[in-house]
Amino acid sequence: MAGPFDDEDTPVGQLRVVIGEDAPTRLDKALAAAVPEEAALSRSRLMKMIEEGDVFLDGAAVTNPKAKVSEGQDYTLRLAPAADVATEAEDIPLQVIWEDGDLIVIDKPAGMVVHPAPGTPSGTLVNALLHHCGDTLSGIGGERRPGIVHRIDKDTTGLLVVAKSDRAHHGLAAQFEAHTVNRHYLAVVHGVPSANDPRLRGMRGISFEAGGILKIATHLARHKTDRQRQAVVWDQGRHAVTRARVIEDLQGGAALVECWLETGRTHQIRVHMSYAGHGLLGDQTYGGKRKLSPKIFGEAAAGFGMEFPRQALHAATLGFEHPVTGEMLEFSSPLPTDMMSLISALGGPALT
Repeated sequence: MAGPFDDEDTPVGQLRVVIGEDAPTRLDKALAAAVPEEAALSRSRLMKMIEEGDVFLDGAAVTNPKAKVSEGQDYTLRLAPAADVATEAEDIPLQVIWEDGDLIVIDKPAGMVVHPAPGTPSGTLVNALLHHCGDTLSGIGGERRPGIVHRIDKDTTGLLVVAKSDRAHHGLAAQFEAHTVNRHYLAVVHGVPSANDPRLRGMRGISFEAGGILKIATHLARHKTDRQRQAVVWDQGRHAVTRARVIEDLQGGAALVECWLETGRTHQIRVHMSYAGHGLLGDQTYGGKRKLSPKIFGEAAAGFGMEFPRQALHAATLGFEHPVTGEMLEFSSPLPTDMMSLISALGGPALT
């Protein structure tokens, strides 16, 4: 059993854990099984606490995660306050769709990188969240930082969920790992994917499901010569499945498609649609050499489409189970103005 955080005999910042009946005999496993769920202490976090001398038995620190335990032993865990991370908080405007004490859902604009990296140490979503959330971040892995459980590319727009607490981070990460998160994207692609296309039907890894839904199932791995890119492979890499259906046929030369992920790999939609011969407009990495036809769209519209400054991809819907309350949440984001203008220029309906 475990004592509550506000137990009158346990000082604030400590957690009392008593080893119960049938507990694992190894300390880190026993503590992982015994700590209350609301503490959100993963086994890896507990191992680190043990090794750093934050776990005590009869007043003495126990620093061996493999130490044997027995029923009735009374451990005290010292809970250090979340440490501030080195990444600087920046006052960057955010479009917040939902926020509570455990998570936040953001509608990300084009051009914003999600996480700081050597080439982009500032101006990222994480920098913005550190400023926006402030002291409401209760700590992820012992640090006061937002928990990034998935990402969308710098020039992809749309919905992203971020954890503000350890318990939310663990719960969301588990859902993404189990592929139970509902994620649908809207993309403008070259050509119109069709179940009647013999080329597509003859391609390895490509099939069609009821309703003309295109299914692409391959493995993805880093490109052999360009480490910044992903590539379709068959005998290595990670399994990846994308489905897509045509929402709007744009005069036979392009299409607005809805894509959804069974798996979530780096650049997955962009790589898969390119592999199928229907790369995204504006995608300088995977779009290939295919051009829009001036005969179909006219010179001005074809030029506008070919000069679209980013991959035409938008994370339009996001659904998941709240990792703390269990409530099913579903969010949607309308197409951004630039993609609406692109679709309109290519002869599509005026979208609002």
